[in-house]
Amino acid sequence: MIRRMATNPIPQFPAGFLWGVSTSAHQIEGAVDEREASVWDTFTAEPGRVKDGSTAAVACDHYHRHREDVALLAGLGVDAYRFSVSWPRVRFGGGRGLDFYDRLVDELCAAGVRPVPTLFHWDLPAGLDWLDRDTAARFAEYVSVVVDRLGDRVTKWITLNEPAEHTLLGHALGVHAPGRRLLFDALPVAHHQLLAHGLAVRALRAAGAADIGIANSHGPTWPASPDADDVAAAEFYDVLLNRLFADPVLLGEYPAGIGELMPGDVEADLKVISEPVDWYGINYYAPTSVGAPRGAEIEFGGLTMPAELPFSVRDIEGVPVTDFGWPVVPRALTELLTGFRDRYGDRLPPIVITENGCSYEGLDDQDRIAYLDGHVRALHAAASAGVDVRGYFVWSLLDNFEWAEGYARRFGLVHVDFETLKRTPKASYAWFREVLRAQR
Repeated sequence: MIRRMATNPIPQFPAGFLWGVSTSAHQIEGAVDEREASVWDTFTAEPGRVKDGSTAAVACDHYHRHREDVALLAGLGVDAYRFSVSWPRVRFGGGRGLDFYDRLVDELCAAGVRPVPTLFHWDLPAGLDWLDRDTAARFAEYVSVVVDRLGDRVTKWITLNEPAEHTLLGHALGVHAPGRRLLFDALPVAHHQLLAHGLAVRALRAAGAADIGIANSHGPTWPASPDADDVAAAEFYDVLLNRLFADPVLLGEYPAGIGELMPGDVEADLKVISEPVDWYGINYYAPTSVGAPRGAEIEFGGLTMPAELPFSVRDIEGVPVTDFGWPVVPRALTELLTGFRDRYGDRLPPIVITENGCSYEGLDDQDRIAYLDGHVRALHAAASAGVDVRGYFVWSLLDNFEWAEGYARRFGLVHVDFETLKRTPKASYAWFREVLRAQR
């Protein structure tokens, strides 16, 4: 369904509000021969792991075309660009890989675009394992190397991206790299990533860095019905996907019953995990309707949910969906943010929406415009309700390698022809540019 662009102007956000777009290294950079291997290279080499059989060996070839992409950022008029630094690239060639990010940061600064690097976005070097506690320490060492090189120009940092999805999809359900299907035995992966976050905050602070956050994914969880079993299943899901990753960072504790399932000296680790952050990043896409288990596998949003899980994800009736099958409910973003304010109170630092976007085909992507328009308005409604929101990043600048979906899903404001690598701004690029101009 095509919905035409809203004619009402977006309400004004406060001066200093940060507008940006996001990408990640493995999804756009390509240049596989200019970095070490990652767990995603191993995963995509296995037949059947990626739906279209593709890999990210070339992707958008951002590694070689980054000047063209910086020009797109400058033309868009964003304040900031959230990209990720590839740990396997930094380890490559005695520093040659880090040279790329040095050049990228210089070019962003010259274009008047603030660089906002994410230090881990799922591309773990092959040979490392989040089941091993030592990986958190290795991560902190890598962070120290990056901040030593880039810290004179980078003034805003993100430690991890979506440890919830990396745990759930990569280690519990096995549909992302490294492809393990451990179910609840994947909980140590969550703990070690959170520990890595805390150690990274300490490493950044030790190097004199400031303005540090994390990008966690969150969304409201709605019981499928008022039935007690559905309510209990929804509460459990909310703990796993929301509170498991927010409570340790913001409160220094795990939700009841979770801490004893984690490895090591959890009390001591929580002191590290809860190192104060300057802001809290939220990646938001959609709410989730959850009910009691149905005793059978369920297909939802491109995933097969195992029958043995103690909950089942349901469709939300009466709302549009993206090409990925995700429900489009902008008001749920307002609900999420006001809920965070109410739950965490003065322990909640300022919030930045570090990802928000949708998958739709076509250059005249009016559905994407409608999605973004609704969510920016929902964000403004949360701010008007007293939530301290400081920024908004669209996912994504470019169509890219969408993990296990390959190149079948398009989230970009800019279309990429994956045969020629030609970039073509979509209607949503022009719409967002006009939004940004009106906010100045």
